[in-house]
Amino acid sequence: MAGKPSRLRGDRVTLAHGGGGRAMRDLIEEVFTDVFQPPGTEDQARLTHAALAEPGARLAFTTDSFVVTPVEFPGGDIGKIAVCGTVNDLAVGGARPLWLSASFIIEEGCEIALLRRVVRSMSREAEAAGVRIVTGDTKVVEKGSCDTLFVTTSGVGVIPPGRELGAAQIRPGDVALVNGVLGDHGATILAARGDLALSTPIRSDCRSLGHLVEAVLAAAPDMRAARDATRGGLASALNEMAEEAGVTVMLSDEKLPIRDEVRGMCEILGLDPLYLANEGTLVLFVPEAQAVAALQAMRAHPDGEGAAIVGRVTERGSVPVVTRTAFGATRIVDMLVGEQLPRIC
Repeated sequence: MAGKPSRLRGDRVTLAHGGGGRAMRDLIEEVFTDVFQPPGTEDQARLTHAALAEPGARLAFTTDSFVVTPVEFPGGDIGKIAVCGTVNDLAVGGARPLWLSASFIIEEGCEIALLRRVVRSMSREAEAAGVRIVTGDTKVVEKGSCDTLFVTTSGVGVIPPGRELGAAQIRPGDVALVNGVLGDHGATILAARGDLALSTPIRSDCRSLGHLVEAVLAAAPDMRAARDATRGGLASALNEMAEEAGVTVMLSDEKLPIRDEVRGMCEILGLDPLYLANEGTLVLFVPEAQAVAALQAMRAHPDGEGAAIVGRVTERGSVPVVTRTAFGATRIVDMLVGEQLPRIC
């Protein structure tokens, strides 16, 4: 524990650390409990919050697993992405994230120092997002049974009374906005794996977006829906939403915020940046009358400084999503088929 000599023997996780005995207790107390539940804190298994008693409030619940490789990358790590991913799933559904659980599948031989860094990263991100990690679990598997470390997080939040966000709310005439550049996370993971050397370092956009969503809702209270553009990128997120709403989303290539480095990488590898994963970028829809207010609110927030209006909603055409190219032609933006980049989150 902090301020005391470590009882852990060796610098790597062994099968004994998952065996239910003294070694497991020492690992949990020194690596996890001391960070997630410091001595003197209340019993965190009792979930109490004033919002739960508010008439009309609803609970939201989500879960996600994370297997990203490498475990650490510029801008984040598997712990940070686990917190951000679950917080963001709650936030885009209109919930205010409150509590998380975290479960770890640890490969025999995993460095304890790496595990400590991941756990501390999770704690920092949870604090920044305004959530508490209240319960968890660890399992150790034989070497080769998993790749270093897998993390599963579940999250609980509260949807305030009267808040209804969902793709079915989207209407023709609505405006689509994103809060930042597209494709940075996917490009970062490619570079971190050594698949491509980039002349300019790119960092993952991994970040929690709960505070940003609340800021936009304060400025544009009639916001229709939001979705975090993770696996499958912006293209897949928009296709899912347009299909559910029964509309067509018309994008404009010239308005899409994509770094030149990411565009160049995609041209070399034959990838489309619209399908690259993001871990801190969302797309949301608002009525046209509230688009400017939403854009200003996003740009005034640290997590939305690169916000842009990227498209508009029309009556349903022959396909859910199209984009207007720089040459004035239109191109179908279909749902991602297959896997462009495995294990990006």
